[in-house]
Amino acid sequence: MAAPALQQPSFLLANLKADCGTKPLLQRCQDLVKVIDEYPAKELHPVLPWLMEAVFGSLDGVLAGWNLRFLHSRSSEYGLALDFLGPTGPVMKLVYKLQAEDYKYEIPVNYLPGPVKACIQEGVLPDCPLFHNKLQFPPAGLLALSLALNPFEFFMFNFAYCLISPKSFPPGHQGGSTDSAYFVLVDTYLKYFLPTEGSVPPSPFSDSRGSVSAPSPRASSVSFAGYGVHSPSLLKHHIFHQPSVNADPAAQEIWRSETLLQMVVEVWLHHYSLDMYQKLQSPQVKEPFSPSEEHVLVVRLLVKHLHAFSSSLKAEPGPAPAPPPAHPHPGPLEEFKRVVVQRFVQQKLYLFLQHCFGHWPLDASFRAVLETWLSYIQPWRYTGDKSAVQADQNRTVPDKWESFVHENLLLYTKLFQVFLNRAVRTDLVNAKNALMVFRVAKVFSQPNLAEMIQKGEQLFLEPEHVLHHRQPRGYLTPGQGGSYLSSRQRAVPDMVFRVKSHVYSLEGQDCQYQQMFGSELRGGVLKLVQIIAQARQTAKRISDQSSEAASSGSFLSWFGLGSADAGGAFSGAEPEETGECLKKTHEFLDRALENLSQIFKLNQGHLNQVLSNLGSSQDDGNCRQLPDCVQGEDGLVLTELGRRQIINGLRRFEVQYQGDPELQPIRSYESALLVRLLYRTSSLLNDRFGGHMTALCSRPDFLGRLGRYYLTDVAGGARLRRSPASRYTAEQSRRPRLSLRPLASYRTLLLLLLFYLLGALLSLGPGCSTLLLLAAALLYGLFAALFADKLKAA
Repeated sequence: MAAPALQQPSFLLANLKADCGTKPLLQRCQDLVKVIDEYPAKELHPVLPWLMEAVFGSLDGVLAGWNLRFLHSRSSEYGLALDFLGPTGPVMKLVYKLQAEDYKYEIPVNYLPGPVKACIQEGVLPDCPLFHNKLQFPPAGLLALSLALNPFEFFMFNFAYCLISPKSFPPGHQGGSTDSAYFVLVDTYLKYFLPTEGSVPPSPFSDSRGSVSAPSPRASSVSFAGYGVHSPSLLKHHIFHQPSVNADPAAQEIWRSETLLQMVVEVWLHHYSLDMYQKLQSPQVKEPFSPSEEHVLVVRLLVKHLHAFSSSLKAEPGPAPAPPPAHPHPGPLEEFKRVVVQRFVQQKLYLFLQHCFGHWPLDASFRAVLETWLSYIQPWRYTGDKSAVQADQNRTVPDKWESFVHENLLLYTKLFQVFLNRAVRTDLVNAKNALMVFRVAKVFSQPNLAEMIQKGEQLFLEPEHVLHHRQPRGYLTPGQGGSYLSSRQRAVPDMVFRVKSHVYSLEGQDCQYQQMFGSELRGGVLKLVQIIAQARQTAKRISDQSSEAASSGSFLSWFGLGSADAGGAFSGAEPEETGECLKKTHEFLDRALENLSQIFKLNQGHLNQVLSNLGSSQDDGNCRQLPDCVQGEDGLVLTELGRRQIINGLRRFEVQYQGDPELQPIRSYESALLVRLLYRTSSLLNDRFGGHMTALCSRPDFLGRLGRYYLTDVAGGARLRRSPASRYTAEQSRRPRLSLRPLASYRTLLLLLLFYLLGALLSLGPGCSTLLLLAAALLYGLFAALFADKLKAA
């Protein structure tokens, strides 16, 4: 490259763009390192937007960038990407270099989360101060609004948005995972800017004034509505009157930490508002945003780190401690730790989880959502001190976490109720689903936790006649996300007020609270207990049937004495319903029953009676019944009860091939040449003598019974009557026909070969052996035709 003095900014960017198509990634990164070191901020200013798009992809998803979400440690570019994008790497050095000169970069409002975009387009300031004093008003009006972000905010927005941008998967990839470069970078940034030990490292780059300055003062000092209800008169400031108040100077020390956290919370979590969530209950409303499993896993990483960050508070270890004493003010990082979970994350995460619980598919991928929820409601697992580790081993919740439980009451009670409604619609025979029920029951059965939740509910239900007069609404709502130093949280000793404020801020003042330990929810728990018991019996029955099938499918079944796919039926068994998985299912459900009984203090005698009644009502004959259905014009049609029976594993259809038995796919134990040859032969015979066969099988005498035995599939007709097959399919399968396909089986051919070899050893010729074989088949048919009815009755 030419010397900096001779290079124009446009030529610099043009050369960098040209190198993208010709040079490998390593060489491009090395060139960028030189450019960042040698060129002044003025010439590097246009490089940052292009670099963000080249690395993270375009915001519209057209350009994929480096595909960090699919870049794994097996790739040679993995380490290069981590070093280049790390918190002390060349890209961050470029950001700090531009930050010192106070450059701005525009982001269209259309790419902001739904509630923020809707708020701005309505002409109202969003509640997050991160977006205040940044709106740009083009001549086109509000529809073309954009935000002017400083370099650090611009970088963090692109980095966070990379997770949710609508990119298509690269060939051979199914989705990101926890060992991708993106996931590792998220973890690295959180540990660097939100350290659990020590303070945030200073910027590695210094400008001519000796340090990188924080961004210009923003509206983080605005006093928002109270900790209770969102007041429109206080929140909805018009965007043309953006307040500009000088921030607390102490906030400059951690402005990067605060910006990082607010940006990822807004981009990853703030896709649902309270009004939007209430509208989503209507099935006609289209979902505004649907998170992926990878997205939820990254959110869980954020939750776990924030708990560890908050719990590392030195003066007051609890996440919601008592008011600070009168001694000198603690450092800004310590103050930030004290309020980070409640003020920045709680409300948005609650609505995010509410949506996931209600809209996630009923499959095992829900485990990511579940573990995110369980991580949030168990902050004591991430304290890192020895006493907490010991408490976790004893599964006892320390008393110091009582205030956290009370101030997050809905995340325990309301989400448990939503999970309960989901669990009763889930197939608990599946070991992965059974594990999720067990996990929730195990967490809530920790000693002391149920008592804390119950006490919190009592506090909320206490009569409060002076709630609005006791305080002038001095709390920040958790969803406001204001700078932690902007308006200091008031000391509110009254826990009743704090619990009520929490519930009203998340659910609205007109919410109808349903007690977790009330009679209505207790009825739902008993319903779940019954479904668990049914699933246990179903798992045991399937396990027993699998064992029987395995024993019958032994060496004897290979010789035709067992049930080795003779009728061409498919077992239909899922991998989760076989072998060791069914044993795990039974174990998980047993332990879930024990934990639920402990949490809700279920009467053991009543519980045993429910289980015994269930066991007596579901005998072996009942278990083999069809799901509840009605006969329609095209066959059996499931009712709503039948659907629930199938979902919960109580009953099921026999999954089998329902087409023409002669046209089944050629099996591995059949000769393809013989199958095709014998099919043509039998088709010719059936076409020519089909009428005679039908007449023979219609006779009521002994010859008719013998013909029906040889020319119809009686067992197959019985199976079809227990399957959702159409009437036409059932009639076609019962038409008399000659089937020669069994002769194409390698097993049959080997048995014939052994029979003829035995005849040769006994000095019998092929003709004589054939006559003996036909005579034996005729005698077996005569016996079966004579005694078929008696055998069925037995």
